[in-house]
Amino acid sequence: MEMLNLNPAIVRKISNSAQGQTPKSFNGVSIDTRTLLEGALYVPIVGDRFDGHQFINQAIENGAKGTLWKEGLSLPNDLPPDFPVYFVSDTLEALQDLAKAYLNEVDPTIIGVTGSNGKTTTKDMIAQVLGERFNVHKTGGNFNNHIGLPLTVLKMPLDSDILVCEMGMNHKGEISFLSQMVNPHYGVITNIGESHIEHLGSREGIAQAKGEIVDGMKASGVLILDADEPLLDREWKTSVISCGFSSEALFMAERFVNTSGGVTFSVKGISGDFELPVLGAHNVKNALYALALGAHLGLTDEDVRRGLLNLKLSGMRMERLKSSKGALLINDAYNASPTSMVAAIETLKKMEGYTKKVLVLGDMLELGDEEEQLHRSVATHIPGSCTHVVTIGKKASWIADALKEEGNLDAQLNHFTDKEEANNYLASLHDQGTVYLFKASRGLKFEQYIEPLQ
Repeated sequence: MEMLNLNPAIVRKISNSAQGQTPKSFNGVSIDTRTLLEGALYVPIVGDRFDGHQFINQAIENGAKGTLWKEGLSLPNDLPPDFPVYFVSDTLEALQDLAKAYLNEVDPTIIGVTGSNGKTTTKDMIAQVLGERFNVHKTGGNFNNHIGLPLTVLKMPLDSDILVCEMGMNHKGEISFLSQMVNPHYGVITNIGESHIEHLGSREGIAQAKGEIVDGMKASGVLILDADEPLLDREWKTSVISCGFSSEALFMAERFVNTSGGVTFSVKGISGDFELPVLGAHNVKNALYALALGAHLGLTDEDVRRGLLNLKLSGMRMERLKSSKGALLINDAYNASPTSMVAAIETLKKMEGYTKKVLVLGDMLELGDEEEQLHRSVATHIPGSCTHVVTIGKKASWIADALKEEGNLDAQLNHFTDKEEANNYLASLHDQGTVYLFKASRGLKFEQYIEPLQ
């Protein structure tokens, strides 16, 4: 187990007082008593509806070896007298300071990944590819905000060569804060979609917010971005590597073919094909970001090929599952925006060898005042992609309405608001020659429609 050292410089930075004997190291840092490791430092975070200070006794019972504590708050009367307490003005800021100090101690090459869609997939691809030559630590789960990122850093093994940080956001300024926290050597912007448009007003606003990743980058930093997105075609204060299908891209995918196991693609100027065990043109572009980083960090083409071929993605992202009758279930329902939904539809359109192609679409959330128009916009991409269209949810009904109004859909169209009725209909299409593609925002919990087929 890795040890987090609180060397004198770190202790002075976060604390001016500790009761009891000061430990030299901890087994980790935790903000949650339920998952706290034996020997960890407990950091009580204060939120709008909770205060972690209230759970200090549970933290001690579960093996905490010390705690940060907000100055001015009373300590419990029954706190063990020899239990170390580090008093700080703000526990969250202290957590972030700890991460910065530990980052300086480990001193890895830092890669920040942001974008409207594909952040997690791209992070996984980068980590897998670079792991062919380096010790790589990456963001786990969705630990990609002002709390999750420092926790990601503090879980990093001491022998890490590379840290791959996913950076998420809802509002302007948040990516800038994360970038300045870790100071990346490389930044990646996967694409610009419509997620969080309700907070940022427009795709132009989203592009500006994602571009904040350069704010904390090293002076010698390199930005890797989507060559096919006009909103990213501007002057940057750092070196730029472009990736995509555009002829202007430095790393250009010339062609790609969906196979039974995923995708095969080629890159201009590189001999031989690359294979991905995941579907979709959008994932080819995500792979290009990993290829560009690999090339910049000295990996060979064979290293990249091997890394991509061994890729293991986080769940619910073009995840291929087998049904109880041998049908293919594609679970891409971790999140959804018009951009990612269209990409999923295009993927299904190119799949061959199935007698029934069932497109199951649900609500897309956080689209703001234009949500109806944005749902309707998806409908123009559906004809020719499938034999059956199923829409589920209040907002997804706008997709069905647009398809009916356009009147050029050859597929069977059904809309459901009742879970049992939807499951019964999906089951009626279930056989070995069927492929289902499920796409919706996470709030729709689409696993409730996938699991019965398994």
